[in-house]
Amino acid sequence: MHVEHLLQDESLGLRLLWADDRLLRQEISGVTATDLEDPARFVRRGEAVLSGLVWWSPEDGQGRAERFVAALKASGAAVLLAGEETHGSVPDDLVEACARHGVPVAAVPVHIMFRAITDTVYLRQWGELSRHHALPETVRVRLSRLVAQDAGPDLILATALAHLGRSTAYVFTPAGRTVAATEGAVPVPAHEAVALMSEGTGVTVPVEADAVSPYGRWHLHLPGPDDAPPRMLHEIAAILGRCQESRARRRAAEHQVADEFGALLAGIGGGTGAGAGAGAGTRADAGAGTAAVEGALRTCGLSAEGPYGVVVAGTGAGREGLAEGALAEAVAHATTGPVAVGRLPDGTAFAVVPAVATAPLKESWPLVAACEPSVPVHGGIGSPAVGPRELTGALAEARYALGSARTTMPDTSALTDIASLTGLDTLLTGIPADVRTAYSRTVLGPLLDTRNASFAALLQTLETFLACDGSWARTAEAMHLHVNSVHYRIGRIEHFTGRDLSRLYDRLDLRAALLCRTDLPDPATRDRPARSSKARAR
Repeated sequence: MHVEHLLQDESLGLRLLWADDRLLRQEISGVTATDLEDPARFVRRGEAVLSGLVWWSPEDGQGRAERFVAALKASGAAVLLAGEETHGSVPDDLVEACARHGVPVAAVPVHIMFRAITDTVYLRQWGELSRHHALPETVRVRLSRLVAQDAGPDLILATALAHLGRSTAYVFTPAGRTVAATEGAVPVPAHEAVALMSEGTGVTVPVEADAVSPYGRWHLHLPGPDDAPPRMLHEIAAILGRCQESRARRRAAEHQVADEFGALLAGIGGGTGAGAGAGAGTRADAGAGTAAVEGALRTCGLSAEGPYGVVVAGTGAGREGLAEGALAEAVAHATTGPVAVGRLPDGTAFAVVPAVATAPLKESWPLVAACEPSVPVHGGIGSPAVGPRELTGALAEARYALGSARTTMPDTSALTDIASLTGLDTLLTGIPADVRTAYSRTVLGPLLDTRNASFAALLQTLETFLACDGSWARTAEAMHLHVNSVHYRIGRIEHFTGRDLSRLYDRLDLRAALLCRTDLPDPATRDRPARSSKARAR
C-alpha cells in the first residue's frame, strides 16, 4: 500500500497538506500512533505516523514542530497523519517543518478515529496473504468470547499464540512494565523492556485503544521477529486493544470512586485548625471524619489499617489528565495490590498506596516520565500515614513536596519526598512562588533593587556576612574590605530592613528572605526605606 492509496480512500477523508509525487508513491510498511515530541524510538522505516498533536503548543510551536518532524525524517516515516481535534486544525508550523524535511503530511478530520486508519492500512496490506498468515477462525472466535467475558491480557495472549507452539511474547507499557507474558517467558526488567522496544530488537506492535493514557498504552512484543506473521500480530494487537478498552472502562469507575475519596481527604484537610476551642464537638467531627475515611478506604479496596503512602502529581495547567495517567502507571510499577488513584478537587492527581510501595515508585518515576519527554511530571510524597487519621496530614505534606519539585526543577520531571526537605533552603521550595516573592520583598525591601549599585553592594554584604556565620573579620576578608566598612554596611542593612543582625531570629529571617528572592525589583517597595524601632546600631 502506497501513501497515495491511503489518501484516495474517501471513507477516511484525509486532506493532503504537503507532499510531492515521488513521496506519495512511497510504500507504507505499517502504522504507529504517538504523541511524543521525540517519537524516534517508536517509529520504523516506512510507517504512517498518527499523532493527535497533544505535544504541540503555541509557545515554542516552531521549535517543537521542528524536533518532531526531524525525528520522523530520521526514522524514515512514510507520512504524517495529523489529527485536527486537539487544536482545531493542523498548525502551520508543523506543515512548514514537514515541507523542509520532505515528510508528507495530511490532516485527519475530527470525526475519523485513528483505529479506522490503522484497520484500513493493515487490511489492505495483508488482505491478499494466504489464510495461514492470519489467526485461525476458531482462535478468533475464542478470543472474541474471552474479550466479552472480560478476560485478562495474559489469557488472551496465551490463547492467541497457543497454535504456534512455544512462541514467547510480552505486552509492555511504554515505561517497560510487563502487563502480560506467555507461559515460561523470562521476566524482563522495566528498563530492559524499554530498550527492547526502542532499539527495535524483535518485533513490537502498538496496541490501539481509545480512552487510554499515553503512559499506559500497550505494546505487543515478540523477541523473535519471525515467530508470527505480521497480519496475525496485528490481529492479536487489535484484540488486545479491545481488552484494554474494557479495562479502561472499569478503571474509570474505580477512579471516580477514588475522586470521591480525594474530595473527602481534601475537605477534611481544609478544615483542620478551624475552631480550636470547639471541644467535644470538634472531637466528634474528627471521629466522624475518621469513620468516613475508613469507609472510603474499604470502598477503594484498601485495608482500614495502615501504614499508607500518599503521592500527588501534576503536569501543569490543562494537562491534569496526563498527570493522573502518569501516576497510575508509576503506581502500577510499584505495587500490584489495591490502590486508590484519582484526582483532588483542584485537578491534582493523587494516590493512596501501601507505604512499602513508595520506594519502588521512586525508581519507576524516571521511566514513566520518559514516555512523554516534553511534559514534565512533578510529584510529591508525604510521610507514611500510620492509619486513616494521618492520611489528611500525609496528603498536605505530599502537596507541599509537589510544590518543592515544581520550584526546584520546573522544566524537568521530578519526584520529591517530604523527608528530603531537611534544610531551610529545601523547605522553602515548597512554599508557593508568589508567597516567597512577597516575603522576600517585604523583608529585604529596597535591597532587592540591584540596579542601584549601593543596594547591590549591601545585598552582597548581607549574603557574605550570613555565609560567614556573622564573623566581621571573615566577611571583611572575603570581600576585601576593612572591618569598619563591613560594620558600616551592616548598619545600613539594619536601617533598611528593620532587623538586628546580632539577633539569631533576625538573621534567620534575612537568610530566608535571601533564599526566597527572585532578584526582581519591586517598584512599590524600592523607595520605602523605613527603619524599624527594633533595630539598633552597633
